[in-house]
Amino acid sequence: MASDASAALSVRQKVQKFLDAARTGNLDLFKTLAMQLDEGKGLAKTVADVKDANKRTALHFAAREGRTEVCKYLLEELKLDVNMRDDDGETPLIHASRQGHFLTAKYLLEQGADPSASSELGATALHHAAGIGNIELLRLLLSKGVDVESQSDAGTPLIWAAGHGQQDAVKVLLEHHANPNAETDDNITPLLSAVAAASHPCLELLIQAGASPNINAGGATPLHVAADNGSIEVIDCLLKAGGDPNICDDDGLKPIQVAALRGIRGVVEILFPLTSPVPNISNWSIDGIIEYMQSEAKKEQENTKEAILQKGANVQKPEIIEVTPEAKRKSLEAKARGEDAFKRKDYQMAVDAYTQAIDLDPNEATLLSNRSLCWIRLGQGECALADAKACRALRPDWPKACYREGAALRLLQRFDEAANAFYEGVKLDPENKELINAFREAVEAGKKFHGTDQQKQ
Repeated sequence: MASDASAALSVRQKVQKFLDAARTGNLDLFKTLAMQLDEGKGLAKTVADVKDANKRTALHFAAREGRTEVCKYLLEELKLDVNMRDDDGETPLIHASRQGHFLTAKYLLEQGADPSASSELGATALHHAAGIGNIELLRLLLSKGVDVESQSDAGTPLIWAAGHGQQDAVKVLLEHHANPNAETDDNITPLLSAVAAASHPCLELLIQAGASPNINAGGATPLHVAADNGSIEVIDCLLKAGGDPNICDDDGLKPIQVAALRGIRGVVEILFPLTSPVPNISNWSIDGIIEYMQSEAKKEQENTKEAILQKGANVQKPEIIEVTPEAKRKSLEAKARGEDAFKRKDYQMAVDAYTQAIDLDPNEATLLSNRSLCWIRLGQGECALADAKACRALRPDWPKACYREGAALRLLQRFDEAANAFYEGVKLDPENKELINAFREAVEAGKKFHGTDQQKQ
């Protein structure tokens, strides 16, 4: 049994070195390892059959890293299929295009790579070239007849280019008659993507091409998104193009109210003379709008905290709730917004986004873990603890849930309980240095804390 395990480990290590050689472009080592792995099936079949956990072959790895010489060996000498797909449905051409390897992509196309091949999510090489702004590759793919309107889950190549602020790519795609008003299933358009990316140059190009400034996606218009981002340039551009500042989003808010919620005075000042008064706001002035919206936000925040604390006080093993694919998708979108806000250190905005995600998918422990961390950054220990406990109830064997509970308890200076939570995590993952160190620090902090208490007494 031991010898079988040892042999299996040896093969795994050899496979890893083999794929690494393809990735690094070490062709001599690659050929040597290929010969060692061959068990009489024939070298070409052996090489084609060796894959990682995501079914990526040596050709995928070589293409992804721009190792054209390795690709030549695999395609010209071993005659591998240039259009083989990995677990995500991606071809070597898609891998090369994502990383912007023009020469490798060009070679793959010369060897018969399908320029229109798409992944399971519908993304083609053209989408990736547009997203990274590789104009040379973009033009090459368009010359091969790739559909400029090809749809992925995240929209057309033009939506990708606009969403990444790739002005030159937007220009090229529009020259090839890309639709400036193309929509995803969620009504996202190139213009809305440009606004979300705060890309004024892309926005101007799209408006010149006839993009609508009043598209409504997810209950919000481009002006709502721009007001939330605080981009004065983008807002000016939208207003000049006919953007309507009096349209309400799904929460009944006008763009000026969104800006006021974020405390972006400059945007409120621009929108004020163009916005009809909102009946609920008695003091219709720049200061009055900001004060009212900030006050409403504070009330909402307190209500959210209260609900979380109430839920945390009665944590039991939760029932698994059936979540529709649509709700799951919207939850993932809200999660992405939370992650972006967290990176910007806008922890309250992140809490709001994660709360939306949790409402849509209450079974996902990661969301509770993430919101718990946000509460910690905001100094709200009780809320952080409530979320951590709910997270542990969903996934009692998850070390990170133990860590989140320990961190919340540590913030509340309940050091003995924090040490216990960290220790429970260590039992689940004995090699986790972060948990081990946190446990030791909590024990030491508890000793000092109790020592101080005794001195005071």
